[in-house]
Order: sequence, then structure tokens, then C-alpha cells
Amino acid sequence: MTQPGTPSHQAPKGVTLISPHTKDLGGGFLVRRSLPSLPQPAVGPFVFFDHFGPVQAHDTQDVRAHPHIGLATVTYLYQGAMVHRDSTGAVQRIEPGAVNLMVAGSGITHSERMPDELRGQADLRHGLQLWLALPEADEEMPCFFSHTSAADIPEVAPAPGVVARVLMGSGFGVSSPVPQRSATLYIDLRLAPGARLTLPPLAKQQALYAVEGGFTLDGQPVAAQTMAVLPAGATCEIVAPQGARLALVGGDPLGHRYMWWNFVSSRKERIVQAADDWAAQRFAPVPGETEFIPLPEKRPT
Repeated sequence: MTQPGTPSHQAPKGVTLISPHTKDLGGGFLVRRSLPSLPQPAVGPFVFFDHFGPVQAHDTQDVRAHPHIGLATVTYLYQGAMVHRDSTGAVQRIEPGAVNLMVAGSGITHSERMPDELRGQADLRHGLQLWLALPEADEEMPCFFSHTSAADIPEVAPAPGVVARVLMGSGFGVSSPVPQRSATLYIDLRLAPGARLTLPPLAKQQALYAVEGGFTLDGQPVAAQTMAVLPAGATCEIVAPQGARLALVGGDPLGHRYMWWNFVSSRKERIVQAADDWAAQRFAPVPGETEFIPLPEKRPT
């Protein structure tokens, strides 16, 4: 099972601060994982929150073919490039500013690899990969893949020195074209040094993660690479004395989900079935892929 993140013990009133723990995805590819955590298993539909880099990318950080059920993955890069391939036949280069959404539904297999032309070259990789739980009615829907280019993501300036890119959902008067299965909020915020933003409640649940640089929340400091889960319905004052890049995530909560390895479901027995299916290689393969990540030895029960 996933190891939980660590809650911080100093937080503004009504705010839960989460310091991520480090997880090795293989080949020395390290991520900082804020969700799920002991105090906060999810924020809206977001059940996984991984921040990777900036790191020197190399071939051993390729993620071989592996399966998912019951969730959607959202990949967003600040630096670098990756190539996504999946069992629907999709092949998509991921570059900074674009949004890649993969809805697993009843089952999908995918890989993420370094582009061939970058192999052996110096290349920094930096970004976020998040998992969204699907509504129960959508957990067994057909899988699909959606790519939205950087040019199609709406960008606004909600305050002086602040730039907001609305990646999913709606905020600051604009809406993202990225499809969603439930009420979802995902915004990339860039604050210049000294910039100030009054953040209204844009979703039933919402959290801010400091990707780069710390900030103050209602006058209280929040360190870089820390997640602040905001009070429901609250309007918050954000200031970035040295400048910062933040990720705002949230949406409607979807209730409890079981998670094991790469599988998410409202039913334990569905996860057991998915594990059996992967062990027996009953998932659809990724065209052109010959490598895959085997099922962990310890099976779910």
C-alpha cells in the first residue's frame, strides 16, 4: 500500500500542511508524494499527488508498460519531455504547458519514456503527475486518452504579478477544455516576487502546493514543496515575497476509495481481479512495447 505523506505541525488556522515523502519509482526516478497522506487521503477527486524534479533525466527513468483501473492520470510538465504510449494506440509527446489526461476506466496499459532524440543528452525533467478517482458510475467506463496543447490552455492574470493557467475546471473567469468526469479544479499559478492574490473558494475542497518557492497564507509561512489544504469555503490571502510557482487542486469529494499498486476502486474485490488480470496478462498491451512492470509479489486480498 502507499506510504502516507507527513503532516506538518505548524499551520495557519484551519489549514492542514503536508510535507511530502520521497518515493522511488524505479531506476532512481524519485518523486515527492503529498497525497494520499494520513490527515488527508484525497483533495476533491485527487487521490495521488506526485512532484518530480527538476532532475537530470536519463534512460533508466523510462517507465515500462503497466496497468491502471478506476482512475484518471493527469501529467503536466514544467521542463523536459516524455513520450506517452497506451493500449488505445495513443502515442503522444508530452511537453511543458500541455495537459495529458488518461482515463483508465475498466483498464488501460501505458508507458512513459524519454524521446529517442533526447537519449544521451542533458535534459532536465520537472513536473507533476496526479491521479483522479473516477465517480463510481464511471469506474468501469471505456478507457480513453486526451491531449490538450499548451496553446489551448486558458491563461489569465487575476492580480498584478500573478499568472493563472486553468488546466482543469473553471476559475478566474475562464474554463479549461480538458475533459473531466466530476467537478475538478487544477490551476498552475505563477507569482512574481511580492505578488499578492486573494484566492476565493473555487471548489468544495482545495489545496495549494508550493512547486517552487515558499509563500505566506493569511500571513503564515508555507515552505516550498509543501501542500496546504485550505479550509472549506474560505477566502485566503496568498503572498509570494520571493516569487513562487503553485499548483491549486480541488473539486468535489468522491468518497472512500481503495488503492493498491496502480489500481483504484470503490470495491476491494475489483482490485483483486485487476491484479489477477495483470498477472495473467489479460490487459490489452501497448503496441510496440515489449517490456512491462510485473505485479508486486505481495498480492492484495
